[in-house]
Amino acid sequence: MPRMTGSRAFLQLLAEAGVTRLFGNPGTTELPLVDALADDRRIGYVLGLQEVPVMAMADGYAMASGGLGVVNLHVSCGLGNAMGMLYNAFREGTPLLVTAGQSDRRILFEEPILASDMVAVARPWTKWAAQVERVEDLPAAVRRAVQAALTPPTGPVFLSLPMDVQLADAELDLTPPRVPDRRVRPPIDALRRAAELLGHARRPGIVAGSRIVEAGAVEALVAVAERLGAPVFSESATSHGRLPFPAAHPLYGQQLPLWAPDVSKKLAEFDVLLAVGLDLLRMYVHHEPPQAVPSSCRMVHLDENPWQIGKNYSAEVGLIGDVRSGLEELATLLAGSMNDEQKLQARSRAKQLGAAHDQTRTSLRAQIAGERNVRPMLPTTLMETVASVLPANVAVVEEAVTTTEHLLERLGALQNTDGYFAHRGWALGWGLGCAIGVKLAWPERPVLALLGEGSAMYGIQGLWSAAKYRVPVTFVICNNGQYQILKDGARMLGLPAAREGRFLGMDLAEPTIDFVQLAQALGVEACRVNEPDELGELLKTSLAGDGPRLIDVPIQKTRASQFG
Repeated sequence: MPRMTGSRAFLQLLAEAGVTRLFGNPGTTELPLVDALADDRRIGYVLGLQEVPVMAMADGYAMASGGLGVVNLHVSCGLGNAMGMLYNAFREGTPLLVTAGQSDRRILFEEPILASDMVAVARPWTKWAAQVERVEDLPAAVRRAVQAALTPPTGPVFLSLPMDVQLADAELDLTPPRVPDRRVRPPIDALRRAAELLGHARRPGIVAGSRIVEAGAVEALVAVAERLGAPVFSESATSHGRLPFPAAHPLYGQQLPLWAPDVSKKLAEFDVLLAVGLDLLRMYVHHEPPQAVPSSCRMVHLDENPWQIGKNYSAEVGLIGDVRSGLEELATLLAGSMNDEQKLQARSRAKQLGAAHDQTRTSLRAQIAGERNVRPMLPTTLMETVASVLPANVAVVEEAVTTTEHLLERLGALQNTDGYFAHRGWALGWGLGCAIGVKLAWPERPVLALLGEGSAMYGIQGLWSAAKYRVPVTFVICNNGQYQILKDGARMLGLPAAREGRFLGMDLAEPTIDFVQLAQALGVEACRVNEPDELGELLKTSLAGDGPRLIDVPIQKTRASQFG
């Protein structure tokens, strides 16, 4: 067995696992690892100025690449700064290996500065967390961490690396990490029961989530939906992270509403529901009645995570396994088991749904056209302008929920499903760094970040990293100068001051944030745009450019319909 230090062994194992980038912000306890990286040409170090953008970059990189994202933070304070973004990754199920240096174990009993029980801090929002106590254990710890992060249900893991373990040398077993094949088919008998229940449904519906995209199962879901003539609804804004179904497809039923009573009304017409690849359901604020899925709906639930099946709503047929394999098998079984009458009914349902889909989009475009001359721009005008110039292969990262309102989907403007990323954890500051990570994973694809001005300020230091590494992301600040979602939420709750239009701590004014100067100070070209035509032309240029650009767009302080 070769003899080497813990830091070099760590890098060797990462390289063997296919890791080519490490995202970090270093401190004293990370110096042995960073020093080893200086001589390692296999893994590039991506520096962020603060842990929020560092974690968000790694998150976006892992989601886009489908591989392992690796983060190195600075001991207790760095992990503390990163916890909001770790929560996002945990809710997304992003495969991240998060590491932090720990003080030398020989002085831990003395309670040295910065040291703490980081494993206890990280454990609630990771699949597995541990401190490596001996350099001889480091290879096994890395192998265990890589496998845990990448094995469904995927998610972040954490390793605390004491300085003396990083510096110690020993003869080490450097067998590379190996991840088992994730594509485990659900049991065939359960699939047959599911096919029978769905095939006999009078009015079937489908609710799908982000794990469809992450399992490469979009085409399989389309096949099942077309067999059944069933509309496909994506998750509501609380967990609507990836796009599980083509936005322009006539069977796309758009996203579910935000509140439980509205979800129940939307789903009440269906006698059988197929839930696949989502957390069913992750709600936001309590509403009466609280039952989001009507009790009249019989449920088929397919997911790779057994915990999700039947967790909140009973499943008549539960299917545990890879969602792509399960959907492919289900499509085949439906094709062979549905009789002529059932197939005719499915085609009839699909035709009706397609007509309604087209009418809804036509009405929406007419509404937006009638509002185009309002200044400052309405959010609908901003989003229609963006929709009109998006390249087919674009990747869009959204963290401006009250502005975007899923309009790119509603307009059918997203021409690919894998290139859509939205907030699933709702810890702010994620979108800016995520977009940089996505672009680093997909250098050949244009990347657009749609950010609220409030959320952008939580991770604004990420602009420096975009400038340093010349990462060509277009950042659009949807700027209404307020925390609109909080105002909408206060109105929805019927709070007394909110009813009178009085809000405390929700306006970003006096002083107004100058995003143009702020971006320029961090090395990113920036401008402010007030006209939709000018914005459209600038977006075309920027999305085809070779450097980062920020565009600040003032918009009306309007009330968002789905939150108000």
